[in-house]
Amino acid sequence: MSLLIEMRDAVVRGDSQECIDLANKALESGVDPLQAMQDGFAPGMAIIGKGFEDGTNFLPEMMLAADAMQAGVAVLERAIPTVDGAGRAKPKVVLATIQGDVHDIGKNILRILMSTSGFDVVDLGRDVKVATIIERAKAEKADIIGASALMTTTMMYMKTLIEELSEAGIRDDVKVMVGGAPVTADWAREIGADGYALDAFAAIQVAKDLVG
Repeated sequence: MSLLIEMRDAVVRGDSQECIDLANKALESGVDPLQAMQDGFAPGMAIIGKGFEDGTNFLPEMMLAADAMQAGVAVLERAIPTVDGAGRAKPKVVLATIQGDVHDIGKNILRILMSTSGFDVVDLGRDVKVATIIERAKAEKADIIGASALMTTTMMYMKTLIEELSEAGIRDDVKVMVGGAPVTADWAREIGADGYALDAFAAIQVAKDLVG
């Protein structure tokens, strides 16, 4: 069994320690860390995500797999430069679960997948105030803000985020992506967001399109 397949299967099993060990093994073997993420860990998360969508996997399995992948990716991330092969800075993304909302599984998966797809990701965590998101986006000179919500009562803050970006005079400087269970493409258009994705996997292409 190849190392990349072992990495995939470790994520599917939700084995965090094995993911850490395999990540170290990959680095010791000279495997490019991005390749290890994209061709090793990410396919395992895709398998679990597909199973979650069709009802063969459930939330506890999704959480275990996400935690396992995150543990392995944390090892690999330390070996990834913050510039691409041509010496250009990676697109900077600020991610947050919007204020009042403590659900962050989808956002955490997105952080991992974006990290494996050539983005420099700053994860602010969950229940993050709109003002904090804006302040950090300005400080980081972010190309994209990704805001997640899992409740209809908190998704309203996405509209507030876009309004306050405009008031701060930086709306044209940063793209805004929104997502989460209650969020729809219609809602994204209504509030003036630049991008929407149904899930973390689809969000990668949306983000790539936004930064050209």
